[in-house]
Amino acid sequence: MAPRLMVCDGCCCGRMEKGNDVVPIDALKAAWEEHDLKEHVKLSISGCLGPCSMKNVSLMMDGSDRIWLGGLGSNEHYDALVTWAKSIANGGTMSDLPI
Repeated sequence: MAPRLMVCDGCCCGRMEKGNDVVPIDALKAAWEEHDLKEHVKLSISGCLGPCSMKNVSLMMDGSDRIWLGGLGSNEHYDALVTWAKSIANGGTMSDLPI
């Protein structure tokens, strides 16, 4: 089973009116398409993942391994997730996270 990246776009994450930065959903989807990542890392845009206090959260999963990321706000953060997925596509592991 391929690793999965779940990006929260729920009740708080990405909601500027709640003081959070925008989550670049379209840019992430475009990057997955551009770099042909969907067979290597499944990208899921999710409703609320739960830990709203972490703000703009994402959950990386590979089997039983889970890595929570919070406080994502800049394009650099999301670019790093794309870089990580590209690394996985080239044989990398969950521990190769560039953040």
